[in-house]
Amino acid sequence: MLTRSRTLPSRIAYDSSGDQSRESRHYVQVDVEPKLHEHAAVTGAAATAAAAPLSVAAFSKCLDDDGRPKRTGTVWTASSHIITAVIGSGVLSLAWAMAQLGWVAGPVIMILFALVILYTSNLLSACYRTGDPATGKRNYTYMDAVKSNLGGTKVSLCGFIQYVNLFGIAIGYTIAASISMKAMKKSDCRHKSEGKDPCLISSNGYMITFGLIEVVFSQIPDFDQIWWLSIVAAVMSFTYSTVGLSLAAAIVRQDGHIRGSAMGISIGKVTGAQKVWRSLQALGDIAFAYSYSIILIEIQDTIKSPPAEHKTMKKATLLGVVVTTVFYMLCGCMGYAAFGDDSPGNLLTGTGFSEPYWLLDIANLAIVIHLVGAYQVFCQPLFAFVEKWSAQRWPKNSLITNGRNICLPLFGSYNLNLFRLVWRTAFVVLTTVISMLMPFFNDVVGILGALGFWPLTVYFPIEMYINQKKISKWSSRWLGLQILSFACLLVSVAAACGSIAGVFLDLKSYKPFKNSD
Repeated sequence: MLTRSRTLPSRIAYDSSGDQSRESRHYVQVDVEPKLHEHAAVTGAAATAAAAPLSVAAFSKCLDDDGRPKRTGTVWTASSHIITAVIGSGVLSLAWAMAQLGWVAGPVIMILFALVILYTSNLLSACYRTGDPATGKRNYTYMDAVKSNLGGTKVSLCGFIQYVNLFGIAIGYTIAASISMKAMKKSDCRHKSEGKDPCLISSNGYMITFGLIEVVFSQIPDFDQIWWLSIVAAVMSFTYSTVGLSLAAAIVRQDGHIRGSAMGISIGKVTGAQKVWRSLQALGDIAFAYSYSIILIEIQDTIKSPPAEHKTMKKATLLGVVVTTVFYMLCGCMGYAAFGDDSPGNLLTGTGFSEPYWLLDIANLAIVIHLVGAYQVFCQPLFAFVEKWSAQRWPKNSLITNGRNICLPLFGSYNLNLFRLVWRTAFVVLTTVISMLMPFFNDVVGILGALGFWPLTVYFPIEMYINQKKISKWSSRWLGLQILSFACLLVSVAAACGSIAGVFLDLKSYKPFKNSD
């Protein structure tokens, strides 16, 4: 995941006359006067003449056209960011999704999602700069792009959807982390009892433990200060995904045959209504696994130019989506091949794997570490939004705007703000309590995928692109984009209905705060 772009005070104007200069821009300093190197032998008018071109050249090598340090990102760095951002806990539910859809519809739907993500991501990348794609005003975040291209109530709507989605992600990550903690305890228990003990364990204690950890990490004031946590989380995501894929492949090889059917789980094992709802919920799970549009603009903001950033981003998006799709196909298909209709909702915490227990413990520990970091990566923007809004709403309230420096052993000075302490702690407590009342991993993942897929991945990118390119209403291209948007809306609604139905079905048999298998 990426840290946010940092705003520097300096600004630069650029000369963009002529088409050729769009790809090789020459920038002129207007606000900042860089320090010149000492030239002992140059004096008077000769020194002035020599220094002027040197200052422009030296300055343009350090800063971009917006006055920020030169971007250095390439196709390879951008594609690696995409792969790291996309491959996460959503991969664990793909085998279950494949089991609901079967060998025919499962891979086809996964590829269709990949194609839609690829296309709409290219549309979104074209909106990184407002106006000219090579020299226009930069948008540093998704919200900046919506504000520049659409404005009005759509900015507020986009913000509401984003923050609701982030709140839901916090709940989903709390559930997933507690399931993995419980799985470690359960695998050790079964190993010691040689499978004789059913090892019924409640996940509530683990949710509380995860919540306490997040209370501590949530007091990190700024997004930029958790970059190290993001790197650790990325490494962990590849670790547990690879372990799950390897264990599933080992089971297929050991059994000597591939399980599953063309149409997925059969009616009889589930009712007809459950078959329909589960199939729809599977769409939400796949959408959640692919979702990364919310940070695409921030990834693009790391890319150097020339060539224009959107050209590099298209190549990076293609590479990132292809690699991710191959990995997802392997994980989903291999998990389905190993377990068939019995594919667990979470590949590493279901009843599928029991040995080697130590490798499962490593994988589940990697999940927990990843989710500790991912929780903060996704929640820090929400924390910052509430605190910024509160400071603007009550600027004279000392509890909100003032802090006190305290000395922490091993960490040095820390600025303690009472409002930040209370608000962030209350947020973590609320997400933890909701998770304890509704600990259904697949259902929550499906709801999150449905909630974020159409508006954030399809609707806003299409609307921004139409505005950016000035596409005429009712033209063939406009109609094609609107048809795509409407079709994806139907998919999101269907996935949301399936996931919500799944929650109600699970609530009928779920007993809160009780030990479970």
